[in-house]
Amino acid sequence: MGDEGNEVYGLSGTSSIPLQKKLIINVALTGNFSSKSANPNVPTTPEEIASDARKCYEAGAVFFHIHARESDGTPSCSKGLFEEILAKVRKKCPDAILCATTSGRVFKTFEQRAAVLDLEGESKPDFASLSMGSMNFPTEPSVNSPDMIERLARHMAARGIRPELEVFETGMINYAAYLERKKFLSHPLYINLFFGLLGTMPGRFVDIVHQVGSLPAGSVWGAAGGGKFQLPVNTCAIVMGGHVRVGLEDNLYYDYGKTVLATNEMLIKRIARIADELGRPIATPAQAREILGLKAAP
Repeated sequence: MGDEGNEVYGLSGTSSIPLQKKLIINVALTGNFSSKSANPNVPTTPEEIASDARKCYEAGAVFFHIHARESDGTPSCSKGLFEEILAKVRKKCPDAILCATTSGRVFKTFEQRAAVLDLEGESKPDFASLSMGSMNFPTEPSVNSPDMIERLARHMAARGIRPELEVFETGMINYAAYLERKKFLSHPLYINLFFGLLGTMPGRFVDIVHQVGSLPAGSVWGAAGGGKFQLPVNTCAIVMGGHVRVGLEDNLYYDYGKTVLATNEMLIKRIARIADELGRPIATPAQAREILGLKAAP
């Protein structure tokens, strides 16, 4: 067989993906609920998060999805704690893309969720997460009312912070397109498609193809999978020309049998090897910023 123009065809059947399209590796280092008791490799202190970020940076990650934890390991929305974490990560990974969470799973008020958006200087995030709707996680709901989504989107726009749109269902894609039409969101959209959590979109390949085929034209997208779905979802995204999110927030184990506890660095190195085999070179921070429509690093 010939190389058919040196292209790999997107699984949706609607587009062709150049083999040399750069791959952005996004790492969710900590999360709200991944615990050291389940996996001692989960970084929770500012020093641990920054040190782990540097290892991930050297392994190929350029985008860091960041949560904060109190000293006892519980989730935090403390502006001061986020300021410390983001500054330390920025120092160790000066040109990386930093994304702060505004998750509603634990913190419910606008003031709590938006506190991190008011940081300045080296602690100001490039992106902030923005869930496109409400959903049930395995043990509790995450409530994101239309008013909350719009308030957070407006505040991000006013602060010059790009939203990382978190999508768990097809209806959330429709809502993102609606918010773009209403000028709450600006082009290009950056969308993280999440699969495989109980109560949300399954992690089958047919689900990934459906979601990608539903995206607004011109969107930049990546895909993440919960638990055992992380690796197959990431691999599918690589083949389809999307980007990937890995990390201990989403998956604590390296293997399907749950016999090997992962580190963030291990998960990234595996994805980098797979991407190399599939002809997707890893994006540098500068290339990732260009892909995402960001200005150069400060």
